[in-house]
Amino acid sequence: MHSTMKHLSLLLPVFLATLPAAAQTDTNATGTSAVTNAYAPLVETNAGPRAMSLQDCIQQALQHNFDVQIQRYNPQVARYNLQAAYGGYDPTLSAAGQHNYSESGGSFQNGLIFPGSQYDENRFNSAVSGSTPWGLNYNFFGTISDTYGQSISGSTNFTGTPFENSVGQIGVTLTQPLLKNFWVDTTRLNISVAKNRLKFSEQGLRQQIINSATAVELAYYELIFAQQNVEVQREALNLAQTQLDQDRQRVQIGTIAEHAGTIEQDEAQVAQSQAGLISALSTLGTDQRALKYLLTDEYSKWFASDIQPTATLTAPPQGFNLQESWRKGLTERPDVLQARLNVEQQGIFLKYYHNQLFPELDLVGSYGFNGTGKEFSDVFAQFNEGNRPFYSYGGQISFPLSNAGPRNQYKSTKATLQQVILQMKQLEQNVMVLIDNAVGVAQSDYESVQASRRARIYAEAALDAEQKKYAVGKSTTFTVLQLQNTLTVDRGQEIRALANYNQALAILAQQEGSTLERDRIDIQAK
Repeated sequence: MHSTMKHLSLLLPVFLATLPAAAQTDTNATGTSAVTNAYAPLVETNAGPRAMSLQDCIQQALQHNFDVQIQRYNPQVARYNLQAAYGGYDPTLSAAGQHNYSESGGSFQNGLIFPGSQYDENRFNSAVSGSTPWGLNYNFFGTISDTYGQSISGSTNFTGTPFENSVGQIGVTLTQPLLKNFWVDTTRLNISVAKNRLKFSEQGLRQQIINSATAVELAYYELIFAQQNVEVQREALNLAQTQLDQDRQRVQIGTIAEHAGTIEQDEAQVAQSQAGLISALSTLGTDQRALKYLLTDEYSKWFASDIQPTATLTAPPQGFNLQESWRKGLTERPDVLQARLNVEQQGIFLKYYHNQLFPELDLVGSYGFNGTGKEFSDVFAQFNEGNRPFYSYGGQISFPLSNAGPRNQYKSTKATLQQVILQMKQLEQNVMVLIDNAVGVAQSDYESVQASRRARIYAEAALDAEQKKYAVGKSTTFTVLQLQNTLTVDRGQEIRALANYNQALAILAQQEGSTLERDRIDIQAK
């Protein structure tokens, strides 16, 4: 089978395996068989021809093909993941309140009596913390507590004078990394990777659209071939039947002996042509179903439709430029672009793990205001006055003594980057070979179209000449039937060559990654 046909043949087992069972057989008590359609409520009964151009089919597939619909969710998921990565910069608000109570007994030491005490405390604190895109960590905090207490005599149960005081503090603490986590930290790593994966998923969707459009185009041309092949087989049957009818007339008038075997040869030819027509009709039905499978997500509404392609099989001359095809393949193919995104992603990881090799050297500082008083209001008043400030600044450093983890993680990432680069180069070379093969197949198919067309023309002329000789008794039935078979084969080979050539052009565009441009498909990201 021609190499371009392999793509379509891969679709058919998937298609046939996924079709629902239209009916199931049940045996009743009398032993008769009843067929019950499990999907009868879903069936659309208004069947009929449905004229569709190739663009109509591609548009229908892009809207309703299951593979495209499934793949379309990947960019959406990736976009949500990117938004989630930006959540690393979301400030965190925390608040807490607590009540404490404590009572202690008195004590006697060195002749002195130390009274016991009891106190109640209400403490509240809150904070807003987070980080910035340049690595600065901040923590805006506020805390306030109110304490009420009194002294208690352990021997006389005398209660001392109660006391109450409130204290509080508001301020901000800042930490700025200078080495580790300065160029890139975990949040910036996650954002960069999420952006990369969003582009990767968009190319994946583009690849699926290219694959689906190509599959539709292959199936569309295959359907045209199947329809024209049915006509070829019908014409073959007509030729055989005409030959049989004419020979029967010759037997009746005595031109041919009744038991010469001529009629038997004609009848065998008719039977052979009928078998060829039955096979062609079966193939046509299979090709119809294969195309419908690619076009819809509701097969029950399409199964009875008769798709009638509006296009015809032609072989327009095509200029092939291998260098230009290579350029397209290496700059437009989604899988090549995805391979480069994988290299870019590994570079992001390498940058992060290289930054993790450095010591954790941070500038730290804090600034705020204190407040004291008898009640909460006194503390807030002092906050408002801002006359009791506090501040601090300094630095801190920490460094693992062996640093074995970051060092080996960096080496592992660096080795993986080299591996991914080699994989990308291997893919680029494979693409060049695939394009080279696709160009060669397309050129060969074009030449086959020309050769098969000449063969069909010569076969028609040979049959016509032999039929004229047979009419005057200068040829035999055997020779005429042989030439009829030759003509049928040549007609089939011509339309096969035409279908192969059109399919080869579709596959070449797929290998180049230029299918969207060729079929005028515009993808707009939302």
